[in-house]
Amino acid sequence: MKLLLLLGLVALAQCLPSKIPLRKMKSLRQRLEEQGLLEHFLKQHPHNQASKYFPVLAGTTSSEPLQNYMNVSYYGTISIGTPAQEFTVIFDTGSSNLWVPSVYCSSRACENHKRFNPSESSTFVSTNESVSIAYGTGSMTGILGYDTVTVSSIQVANQIFGLAETEPGTIFYYSPFDGILGLAFPSISSSGATPVFDNMMSQGLVAEDLFSVYLSKDDKSGSFVLFGGIDPAYTTNGISWIPLSAETYWQITMERVFVGERSVACYFSCQAIVDTGTSLLAVPTLALKRIYKALGANSEGEISCSAVSSLPDVAFKINGKKFTVPANAYVIESDGFCSLGFEGMDTPTESGELWILGDVFIREYYVIFDRANNKVGLSPLA
Repeated sequence: MKLLLLLGLVALAQCLPSKIPLRKMKSLRQRLEEQGLLEHFLKQHPHNQASKYFPVLAGTTSSEPLQNYMNVSYYGTISIGTPAQEFTVIFDTGSSNLWVPSVYCSSRACENHKRFNPSESSTFVSTNESVSIAYGTGSMTGILGYDTVTVSSIQVANQIFGLAETEPGTIFYYSPFDGILGLAFPSISSSGATPVFDNMMSQGLVAEDLFSVYLSKDDKSGSFVLFGGIDPAYTTNGISWIPLSAETYWQITMERVFVGERSVACYFSCQAIVDTGTSLLAVPTLALKRIYKALGANSEGEISCSAVSSLPDVAFKINGKKFTVPANAYVIESDGFCSLGFEGMDTPTESGELWILGDVFIREYYVIFDRANNKVGLSPLA
């Protein structure tokens, strides 16, 4: 009886929610600005944010535009192999693959990042399969392998991941992260690789088949991804549950967008993706123009910093309820200049209107990504 009780306690301990802290670092945009490269890069590499979600726009079967990460500043640490080799990654709900640079990488972008060495891991298993993920500036190419991946206290056995052999251009050289850990659905995974969280679920490593995200505001610490649980300290204002409209990205149906009490977009409903891998609010180009006009910004989204205190909330009506983002959340101030935290994108006409609710939105809510019931939970933060 004692042995059974002990085994039960061990099993329970293995399935307790596991929290991995996220930290803020200088964003890629800031690093490019410091190097005097931002303006040149944007001119040389115009992009459409939507190509991450519509591969046809990038001319490939799998696309994650690098520019998507230019403002991202939340990163966490994982390890791969035995003994552990540590990497800094973006926990990205807008993609599904795990990849890190490898010692086989000859690109300049790999020179100043940590690189996985399979010969130093006793648990690594090689494959002959290749992986290629397209970006706006080129492609990350590499090979697939299996190894133990440790996320906080969770050890995922035989996790498939990409070992990058090439990384596009010089842009990754300035990236403050080593790789990406995708948290979307298997249906969009490049090369059919099983996502990390799917293996957590199938191996019984999480108490519940969900994970939750808290992103701190400004420069405050405390951001985290919690695997297998919901922290009740962040749900005191209640949870609104929203069913998914597709099991690909974390995609939901949105009914209308308001600036103050004025309806400005998504008049006949539209689709929205809750994406931790996107810093801003990405919106259809025509809707962006209406939002800029309603908020008194110029065509570049710039606005007087003195006007911020009088700007209205922007509200997203989802599942019958308005979810608001106040001006102090959607206005970005840098070096005394203010701009709106929106960016435009174009999607294929037949695909309908698509919005990306990135970190500007997520910082206002504790977000629960529920795989067991295919829904998203939003709890307003104080």
